[in-house]
Amino acid sequence: MASTRYLFGEFAIDCDQRILLGASGPVPLNARYFDALVLLVENAGSLISKDRFNEEVWRSMPVTDEALTQCIRSLRSALGDKARDPRFIETVPKHGYRFVGEVRREEMAEGPPSTASADPIPYDSAFALLWRATIGGAGAGLIGGVLYGMIGLPDAPGALSALLVMVALCGVVGILAGLGVGAGLGVAAFFAPQSRAWQVAGAALGGGLVGALSELLGVDAFTLLFGRAPSDMTGLPEGLTLGLAIGCALLVPQRESDGRRSLMPLAVAVPLGLVSGAMIAFAGGRLMAGSLEKLAEAFGESRIGLGRIAAMFGEQDFGPLSLAFATAFEAMLFVTMVVAAIRLLQDRHGNRMPAGDVGRYAGSV
Repeated sequence: MASTRYLFGEFAIDCDQRILLGASGPVPLNARYFDALVLLVENAGSLISKDRFNEEVWRSMPVTDEALTQCIRSLRSALGDKARDPRFIETVPKHGYRFVGEVRREEMAEGPPSTASADPIPYDSAFALLWRATIGGAGAGLIGGVLYGMIGLPDAPGALSALLVMVALCGVVGILAGLGVGAGLGVAAFFAPQSRAWQVAGAALGGGLVGALSELLGVDAFTLLFGRAPSDMTGLPEGLTLGLAIGCALLVPQRESDGRRSLMPLAVAVPLGLVSGAMIAFAGGRLMAGSLEKLAEAFGESRIGLGRIAAMFGEQDFGPLSLAFATAFEAMLFVTMVVAAIRLLQDRHGNRMPAGDVGRYAGSV
């Protein structure tokens, strides 16, 4: 027996399973609002009057204008639509509503989908998370590199080239860190698109894995080239903590109930980043500034110096207060930039995918 699906934008409606799917997985709707959406989509381009909603959705039960308005408002919020500039649901004043999005109907046979038909969209979603997180990590690294380059390098001939080296170093570290978190998020989205727990775990494990590999390869590289290596560099615990903070911040909805973009993910990311950085510092961990300080200790001829940060806290050297401040700032910057890149780029591109691809993803659920 065939299963009917309606495909529009980045969404798919599975009528038999009574589920609305978006690019990131199922979109929650109560039964009545789902029926209203199906009615609109099945009659795309046609005006649906209040009387027809009353008859086919509310089953001839008395329905107020406010109840219907709230239903449409909730549907627009779920679809990321706007009343003033509708992509999907258009208001016809004093008459009803019309679905204006392009809709394609697809009949799919029951049974497990083939690998070829089920894979494309989870892969696309996973790859999108990967590159967005990488962009966020790169941005954080470049900003941190400029700041530490201006603070930590001497005012002397060659300072500009040293600044560029610092920016490049921090940028590469940021890219790798973002890549790790994005890879973890992508794997979670691929194998468990409906699970928030796996989203958080994927981000944490991805960050932890990159932290561990970076520490291992960094120590080995310094030992191979110079015969010694700095101790206590950024590693597994720091990566796990930052990834966990990012995964938790991404749980916050990015849209208000009226469909407007919400700044709550960023508002949550800032304190989560600060808290995670403070936890890392108080547990004896280190991020970029702490690793640079250890590098300067291991190589006495190093030109790196973070005394200006120490002076802000009345410390002669880069001590506990300086380390805690720098670590909290770095964590906040990284977490906020990665969350911003994922959420803002997602909103900019809308995760819009070809209707056929959405249908294939729907078939895999």
